[in-house]
Amino acid sequence: MIELDKKVFGNITTKEIIGADPPAIPDTRDILEKELSTLLAELSSQPKINLEKILDEQKIAETHINTRPGAMALAQDKIQLFNVYSEKYVQSIKEKLES
Repeated sequence: MIELDKKVFGNITTKEIIGADPPAIPDTRDILEKELSTLLAELSSQPKINLEKILDEQKIAETHINTRPGAMALAQDKIQLFNVYSEKYVQSIKEKLES
């Protein structure tokens, strides 16, 4: 069973990504965009050890969301949006770790 209240992207939960509400465009996209901005702003004050932990947690969240990608009842467009924004976040964390 999938944890619906698990936070998978900042304060965004699983049920917001895989559920019917809110709709993908524009609501979920706007929510993901705002959350990404907040998360990126928080990265600047994190030490490297925390960045590694954050990176691991985000990869776990990606796996959590993508465990049932073929389930037709799930909001595929929202899962795809989540993956796009999660990848942007992961890439930013990796760049920060390399600097």
